[in-house]
Amino acid sequence: MDHAPDLTQQLPPDDVAAIDELGKTYQAFRAELGKVIIGQDDVIERLAICLFARGHALLMGVPGLAKTLLVSSVAQTFDLSFNRIQFTPDLMPADITGTDIIQESGVGGRREFEFVKGPVFANIVLADEINRAPAKTQSAMLEAMQENKVTVLGQTYTLQPPFFVLATQNPIEQEGTYPLPEAQLDRFMFLIEVDYPSADEEKRIARETTGTVRHTLNHLLDGQKVLAFQQLVRRVPVPDHLYDHAVRMVRKTRPGQPESPQWVKDTVGWGAGPRAVQYLILGAKSRAALRGAYMASMEDLEAVAPSVLTHRVITNFTAESQGMTSRKIVERLIKEMREE
Repeated sequence: MDHAPDLTQQLPPDDVAAIDELGKTYQAFRAELGKVIIGQDDVIERLAICLFARGHALLMGVPGLAKTLLVSSVAQTFDLSFNRIQFTPDLMPADITGTDIIQESGVGGRREFEFVKGPVFANIVLADEINRAPAKTQSAMLEAMQENKVTVLGQTYTLQPPFFVLATQNPIEQEGTYPLPEAQLDRFMFLIEVDYPSADEEKRIARETTGTVRHTLNHLLDGQKVLAFQQLVRRVPVPDHLYDHAVRMVRKTRPGQPESPQWVKDTVGWGAGPRAVQYLILGAKSRAALRGAYMASMEDLEAVAPSVLTHRVITNFTAESQGMTSRKIVERLIKEMREE
């Protein structure tokens, strides 16, 4: 479905003015979320980058860090429909996509199948603890992410854009879980690591969440405006040397490539694929636009690189024995390329 005709009136005709508007909207968005989310500035920025780049995000963090509250607040601020799916080992694909049920029609008591939509039919879907469901159920979710549609009993149903999946994983509890295979992890634009709050933020959390005040969030954008901003982000110019840098960075993560450093060959079992280059460029475009810049910069590219590459770089036994994580490998690679 082509939404372009509906979006032409959503933004100023001049892209510079449109980026200014996006920058102001983003600042207002952060201020709204600040009413209910304390700290987590970096997480909020990365979520926004993903949303406006038309990507999906995987949030990694221990329980109790307000991941669910953050996602539902984003949906509320953007005036988008929101559903939460709690993944469990007994969750079936039909519990996500929906299923056909027999309904009695008013004509002669005939019975007909009617499709009842599942929770995936929303603008923002929170897939809570996605690694708790078996592969069959995970794959139903991932078809929706990749194709923006679901197939039930041979019938295809299209999901209404904008469509944004936020999945969460608990990094400390692995018993009874089904880790996402690398091919499925690759569908997520960003891996966003949610860390503990600082001492001051934790004190604010204690003070502000144990009283009687409940904040309501203002609606800043509707679905059509989000789609218009997503198209705007794609039009942000990127200098040619940034494309070269993104390609070189991704190729250096692959141990089989001649250009990858020896320490990468020693510690990495599998490197990032071509989708990583696309997401590095898209992430840099989106970050630039959100910050009110009219062109993507090297700073934007380096800022999004850890979120794009960490879950795509698979370490080997040597790395694990040396305490080298995927994140440390990516950070070292960024630093070395900056010094070349």
